[in-house]
Amino acid sequence: MRTEHITLTAGDAEVDVLPGNGGRVGGLRVGGTELLRQGERFGCFPMVPWCGRIRDGRFRDGAEVRQMPLNAPPHAIHGTARDGVWKVARHTDAETVLTYDLTEPWPYPGRVTQLVALTPDSLTLTMSVETYDASFPAQIGWHPWFNRNLGDGGEDVRLDFSPDWQEERGDDHLPTGNRIEPRPGPWDDCFGMPGGVDVTLTWPERLELKVTSREEWVVVYDEQEAAVCVEPQTGPPNGLNTHPRLVTPLEPLEATTVWRWTRL
Repeated sequence: MRTEHITLTAGDAEVDVLPGNGGRVGGLRVGGTELLRQGERFGCFPMVPWCGRIRDGRFRDGAEVRQMPLNAPPHAIHGTARDGVWKVARHTDAETVLTYDLTEPWPYPGRVTQLVALTPDSLTLTMSVETYDASFPAQIGWHPWFNRNLGDGGEDVRLDFSPDWQEERGDDHLPTGNRIEPRPGPWDDCFGMPGGVDVTLTWPERLELKVTSREEWVVVYDEQEAAVCVEPQTGPPNGLNTHPRLVTPLEPLEATTVWRWTRL
């Protein structure tokens, strides 16, 4: 199942969707040029039902304290769905819908739905979390690994964004709760953009790609040589404890990110 592979096409754009490998986007090619880092752990994976790290893997739901496995000791990181097998609910040439039923170690029943829709100049990812039973806190986000360099002797990618603040990061890699003036990179940091996420990646003389979302949180990670990550999400790291978003039978949690590109 982990090798299941769907390819969407629109114009000269192609997207690989891997339901059996965490519902991730395995590749995005524009005019034959691959924009995402390749490999089983890379591409762009959904972060759900939480984003980034949970301190000590614990979060509180009412009077109960829930413990998640420490897959990034001493913390739990990036949710559970990226390790699961997703089902294909619908598929056309340029669009597919995947579903994933939340299960252990996540303690609440629920369903995640992800829409992947391609046009000749954009990719739209929409995800929702629904419950028909108990309400629970959750987060949604995406973790794309964009290639730092597209090859052929071109320059490395440049990042441009104007956040209102940066979440101060403690020695444990989690926000301290203090908001500070944005600092220069390199980053493994969360930023606040109340008007919506808007980050531009430019590979000079090759391609410009804008990552946008109505959500106001984005994590930027550019400490690796091969790739840079721009991660729109519905709350900051450790957000199940600090900024919980409640999923109820009447109110699902939904988020969208759009990547739009132009040739230079």
